[in-house]
Formats: sequence, structure tokens, C-alpha cells
Amino acid sequence: MRKRFFSHKSLAAILVITLAVGAYVTSYFTGWGNQIAGPNTASALGSKPKPIVGVASIVDGDTIEIHGQRIRFNGIDAPESSQNCSDASGQEYPCGRKSAEALDIFLSQSRPIQCNFVSWDRYNRFVGDCQRADGASIASWMVEQGYALDWPRYSHGSYASQQADAQRAKIGIWVGTFTAPWDWRATHAANNKPGNDTSYGLTGRRQIAQSYSCQPRRYCKQISSCDEARWYLNNCSWGPKLDRDGDGIPCEGIC
Repeated sequence: MRKRFFSHKSLAAILVITLAVGAYVTSYFTGWGNQIAGPNTASALGSKPKPIVGVASIVDGDTIEIHGQRIRFNGIDAPESSQNCSDASGQEYPCGRKSAEALDIFLSQSRPIQCNFVSWDRYNRFVGDCQRADGASIASWMVEQGYALDWPRYSHGSYASQQADAQRAKIGIWVGTFTAPWDWRATHAANNKPGNDTSYGLTGRRQIAQSYSCQPRRYCKQISSCDEARWYLNNCSWGPKLDRDGDGIPCEGIC
């Protein structure tokens, strides 16, 4: 028998076909992987998310939401939604709500908002440097007007001069006295621990908890106590939605 050998042209054709099939398979699986990647896949892989641009809804004085993404302003801390401060005459007023209202007005004057990524925080929020459409720094303005504080732990003093100006002018929360938001959160988190609530004993707490249920879903306006809100936060799949700013305190109007 005579041996048959592939010609050079046949070998070249086989090689081209093999490479084409390999390229197709690679592109198919790569494309499929990109389709199933979630919004935080970029952060998990170490790539930097793109800037977020859009009309913002206000969560509180240092947190907004654009296109469903919660965004925390980098380097500042504003009074919490349920936090009160004292004015020049010593009268309490809702400084957390005032801060959020001032932010809402400021953002409405120049839209859309653009936020450039800095990092992810422990609550999986996008931490960013945000500007209005006219280029005005939102964090800088909030501190400058006395509606938020420079947060040295994260800002490294970036807004210290604006804060000094607000303090000298006695505007915003500097008009009277206040507790720094980070201290306020620490105090209220401690006061809301089960062991610090003496309104009823452990047995009573268990009996009350037995009446709670994750069905149907509850909203803060339907919840009558902080303990009930905390039970939903810790036990229900939708519980984290009760903590809008991700500080661990649900339904801040009652907690």
C-alpha cells in the first residue's frame, strides 16, 4: 500500500479551521460571562467603576441615590436623619432633616449630578467625589454651609478650611451645639443594644418577637417600635431596606 500524506495546503486549511473554532468558543464564553456579571463584579476584579451620572434622590445629608445605586459622599459626615442639634438659644431642632433639605435644594439648582468613584464602603455603597452639572463640589458646599463636617478619618483634612469658615460664621449646625455624627451613631447604636433596653425583660421581649412575621413586607410607617424594626432588619430578607443610609439603624424616625 502507498502511504498518503497531507499536502501543505491541507495542513494550512486544518490549522485555519482549528483557530477559527477556538476563537469562536472563547468569544462565546467571554460574552456570556460579561452578561452574567453583577454590578459589583468590577470592584471584585479590581477594576474602577465608571462615573455615575444622573438625577439624584436624597437619602440624607451625605448620601444620595442615582439609578438605584447608593452613593456616599467622600470625606464628609452629615447629621443623621433622626439627629437633633441645639440652636443658639438652646432649643432642639432636626438638624439631620435640615441638612438633607439643604442638599436637595442645592442639587436641584444644577443637574445632572456626576460622582467619580473613590472606593466601596463596608455597606457596599459607592463612595465618590460628586459634582453638580456646573462643576460645584457637593461635599465642599455642604461643609462650607455648615450642613456637614469634614471627616478627617477619610478626608485627611480636605475640607478643614471650609469647616473653619463655617464655624467662624456660625452657620448651619455651628449656630449652636451638636454631637458629631460619628459620635451620635456610636451612642445610639450602644443605647439600642438589647441589653441596654430596660423597658421590659427578656421573657417579654421573646413573647413580643414571636408575634413578628416577615410576611407581609413592612414599611417604616407601618412599624410601631424600634425593637420591631430591628427584628425585621435582622430576620427578614427585605429588612435591610429599612436602613436607608446603611448605618445599622433601621427606621431612624423611631430608633
